[in-house]
Amino acid sequence: MARTVWDSTVGKKAVMAVSGLIMLLYLIAHMIGNLKIFFGAGEFDHYAHWLRTVGEPFMHYEWTLWLIRVVLAAAVVAHAVSAYQLSRLDLRARPRTYVHKRPRAGYATRTMRWGGVILGLFLVWHLLDLTAGTVHPGTFRPGHPYRNVVSDFSHWYSNVVYIAAMLALGLHIRHGFWSAAQTLGAGSRTRDRALKTVANVLALLLTAGFVAVPVGVMTGVVS
Repeated sequence: MARTVWDSTVGKKAVMAVSGLIMLLYLIAHMIGNLKIFFGAGEFDHYAHWLRTVGEPFMHYEWTLWLIRVVLAAAVVAHAVSAYQLSRLDLRARPRTYVHKRPRAGYATRTMRWGGVILGLFLVWHLLDLTAGTVHPGTFRPGHPYRNVVSDFSHWYSNVVYIAAMLALGLHIRHGFWSAAQTLGAGSRTRDRALKTVANVLALLLTAGFVAVPVGVMTGVVS
């Protein structure tokens, strides 16, 4: 049954929609957590520690965090694979030549595929930068997230990479939320305008929320 669903275009779109919504929920929670940095080092570091102790004593130290990571990784892989396969199917379905040029799609629609690639590359860099500390431009210290974030965003190139990726994320969410709603049957003549508004608001809030952290460091609000 699962194989039959996956083999169909509708099934791949459903997998892409559901995995995208899982990642969206994570991004909302992640952004809210990031904004705690404006309440000071103690608050932010305590939050980072709390993430590793959620569920104790039933869950061992970091087990809940690793469970979230596994679910998120599965969603990322499912989203990327389904997007790639749908892209290949779309290319195969196109005729070789057109009598008339096809109407140009919106900017977000035309950049969804490249936006996904950019975000995938950014995800790898971000994990190596602020989770593993491998490519951290400063002196990375495990267990000191506030210090690591301030150190990282004190370098202009880290800010450029991060802000550019967040702008790409905003476009991706704006189009992706709308597409997911249509795929899952939430769209209708009466709800389409509301769904578009929600997509725009989500994209704007998430972009602004994530960008606020490097801007806060650059302006000295966070130091």
